[in-house]
Amino acid sequence: DAKEPFNPKSYLPAIAGYYTDPKGNMLSFPFNSSTVVYYINRDIFKKYGLNPDQVPKTWKELNAVALQLKVRGQECVYTSGWPSWMHIENFSAWHNVPIGTRENGMAGMDTVFTINSPLHVKHLTMLGEMSKKGLFTYAGRTNQAEAKFASGECAMLTSSTGAQANLRANAKHAWSVNFIPYHDDVAGAPQNSIIGGASVWVMAGKKPADYKGVAKFFAFLSQPEIQMEWHTGTGYVPITMAAYDMTRKSGFYEKNPGADIAVKQLTNKPPTANSKGLRFGNFVQGREVIEEEMENVFVGKKDAKTALDDAVKRGNEILRKFEAANK
Repeated sequence: DAKEPFNPKSYLPAIAGYYTDPKGNMLSFPFNSSTVVYYINRDIFKKYGLNPDQVPKTWKELNAVALQLKVRGQECVYTSGWPSWMHIENFSAWHNVPIGTRENGMAGMDTVFTINSPLHVKHLTMLGEMSKKGLFTYAGRTNQAEAKFASGECAMLTSSTGAQANLRANAKHAWSVNFIPYHDDVAGAPQNSIIGGASVWVMAGKKPADYKGVAKFFAFLSQPEIQMEWHTGTGYVPITMAAYDMTRKSGFYEKNPGADIAVKQLTNKPPTANSKGLRFGNFVQGREVIEEEMENVFVGKKDAKTALDDAVKRGNEILRKFEAANK
């Protein structure tokens, strides 16, 4: 009924993944959904006598391969886009450890960060050592690393599944998509990765008739055929299993091995409180703090424990300001 206020549950009963804030002031609909995956340059592996079909599964194996590539002459061995999203957020979910209390903020705003755990310190220490040895090339806070991989400069990359469209169009080398590595001394790992990307936001206060149009547009976007076209054309993840099944039945994954890795990684195991996602107030600012402290480790200004302790302290200050402003 166009005379009634906008109600997502009545307008959008079949659309998965939408989110409404507790006060009903806004709604978001998933759009370019993605997760991080692990790419290798198959040609570089072959060039230096490594089997590209034996892709490292663990960080220990990746380090061993990185060292072999380095001593055999490869300059840029491993790089990563979106450092916090990959090495803190997805890393935590992949190993089933929390980023913060209160179910990563899902259960309330009175959350604090926990990214200075022994496992987080161990992982960031490893990245710092890799950087010092020339096994890890830091490229920047967003997707700059993807260009280094697409050009053939770097042998290995962890970054968004959305990089695949650019790779298919521009990479002159053979490459493959794989599960992100894990630490094999962590019980239960790997768990599942988490979703990222962007959403289409709808705000309150408009005419009811406008929201009926919005609902129709969202229903159009969520159709399996539309989601399949978006997924296959960009590398982003389809937002419904119906679209994934349609893509699978079309033979696209057989013709493009690895194109379904993101979906398999996201659904690797049923999500836990640590791996179902995160919701932290002003997390854009929080992520900048985390990445600034990570950079301090990469350039040798701080050890990992100090950097992550500082990230937690500074990040918690941001959370408290958000909590105070939204009570």
